[in-house]
Amino acid sequence: MDGLKAVNVYVIETEDGLTLVDGGWAVEASRKQLEDSLRKIGHHPRDITSFLVTHVHRDHYTQAAAIRSEFGTAAVSLGRGERPALELIRDPDRAERSTESQLRRAGADELADRWRAASEGAERDLTHWTLPDQWLDDDQRIQVGTRTLEAVATPGHTRGHFVFVDRAAGVLFAGDHVLPTITPSIGFEPVQGMLPLGDFLSSLLRVRDLPDLRLAPAHGAADRRSHERVDELLAHHDHRLALCLAAVSPSGATALDVARAVTWTRRERHFDELDGFNAGLATLESKAHLDLLVARGTLTADTSDVATIYRPVPPPPAAGQR
Repeated sequence: MDGLKAVNVYVIETEDGLTLVDGGWAVEASRKQLEDSLRKIGHHPRDITSFLVTHVHRDHYTQAAAIRSEFGTAAVSLGRGERPALELIRDPDRAERSTESQLRRAGADELADRWRAASEGAERDLTHWTLPDQWLDDDQRIQVGTRTLEAVATPGHTRGHFVFVDRAAGVLFAGDHVLPTITPSIGFEPVQGMLPLGDFLSSLLRVRDLPDLRLAPAHGAADRRSHERVDELLAHHDHRLALCLAAVSPSGATALDVARAVTWTRRERHFDELDGFNAGLATLESKAHLDLLVARGTLTADTSDVATIYRPVPPPPAAGQR
């Protein structure tokens, strides 16, 4: 549904077994790829003793949960900020209503109806969404064999996202926080933070304060440096914020109006070219940008029972005028 072609899973070998950063998606193609890849280095999924999962999205979490259930030997760690979303995911009706409600507040009733229709009757294997063995609360050091990894909280893409830093090896296991050619979706969560884009930008600055590391992302090639890519992402969102601000007319606009006014993806696609899933992501990402502009004092937000309307803040009167 979301067009993914690959998810990167990183394997750290130790004398006591394998630690994996992320688990992949619990679908047949992903499981076969994992088994084939482990076989090439002389291992099997039963050799996995722990998963360090960057965040709770299905392409990162569900295969870790499935393998733990199958073999009973792999402990799963996840950021505690993911707990509200994970508990909501385990209640499919509530989870879908949450996304539907967010789309309606963004002025996207038609998309909300399509979302509800697509989710009706959909089956979800709740064994793939069991709670982790360990919650990661704050920044901490994790011993993995002879390596010491630093778990660094990086909320934004999700509320409980973590990256893992191996300073000795000069590597940043970045999950979806820092991707080499795209930016992760912001604002698409069943349980949202107050300002997901604000959280994301602050987390980017946290990573920028680390040494310049080799980027090991969850999607895409591991051939970039962290500082260069973080700088690109910060500039990208500055540009998107300016575009969103310019798209709000004096009479007001919804997040859907703004999503329709700007283009999407590196191919500069119009909103109407997106499928229903990606149109929903685009609408909620527009809302995240608009909410940050409200927090910065450049827009106002009027939330009614129907949708949130954003308007520019009037400029102050000129000197000598009232």
